[in-house]
Amino acid sequence: MQRFLLTFSLAACLSLPAWAATQCPEHFAGGIAPTVTNPKLQARTQEVCFEAFAVLHSGISRTPLYSAEYLTRANLNAAGNLSRKDSFHPESALPARDRAELKDYARSGYDRGHMSPNADFATRSAQAESFSLANMVPQVHANNAGVWAGIEGAARQLALKEGELYVISGPAFIGDDIKQVGRVLVPTHIWKVLYSPKQQRAGAYVVTNDETREYSAVTVSDLEKMVGLKLLPGVPQQVRDAGMMLPKPSSSQSKKSRSQKGPPAEEEFTLRDFSRSILDAIGRAIKQ
Repeated sequence: MQRFLLTFSLAACLSLPAWAATQCPEHFAGGIAPTVTNPKLQARTQEVCFEAFAVLHSGISRTPLYSAEYLTRANLNAAGNLSRKDSFHPESALPARDRAELKDYARSGYDRGHMSPNADFATRSAQAESFSLANMVPQVHANNAGVWAGIEGAARQLALKEGELYVISGPAFIGDDIKQVGRVLVPTHIWKVLYSPKQQRAGAYVVTNDETREYSAVTVSDLEKMVGLKLLPGVPQQVRDAGMMLPKPSSSQSKKSRSQKGPPAEEEFTLRDFSRSILDAIGRAIKQ
């Protein structure tokens, strides 16, 4: 266990420009990358642009602060024709002192959890890049294979239905006693933002990094307060404030059960409003 100096603090957020320079604007809504608003998160950050996604990597946590992708119907249809080929690897574009290594995750009990998932990508090269450890966080297996996989699938289904979708995913480290595996910090929560150009709406899922079968739906504005990032600076404030009706995640087992005769499958995952309690806890910590 480690007392972590990157603890998120609403009081520590500074007023910074509503834009961030990026070498790969095609991955972001409006071509504008997220901005770090918590100064405690700014040290040793580096953007890494990939073929089909981009990350802002932290050399302190040795994880992405976010991983952003632009999903289209055409790319997802092409991705569906590719089988998965695991190729986990350290990110050579990052300094050795800042990057995760395979040995950090070895025998840790945690999955190397994708933030931008392999199944989203239309080419073998883009899928291989998704296995960079710069795109990974230590994730509880039941979470990675359960509610998180359901959320990933829900995002793909919405993109297929609407034709395009901007997605940003990342970790949150809430509290001052954060676990680590090797030199990599273990997030307490994981989140995924969806922005629909068709609806002109945006919202976010938040899950605890444990064996939960529950998830929360929050506005982008509330999530930004939680994670110390301005996530959609290229999208109007009223869109970030309003929220959206997020598609319900479901497991592959639930889908299989629905295709078979017999009684309907039990709902796999449950929507819970635990995000407000997180914000309240952060507020109380600031006052102490």
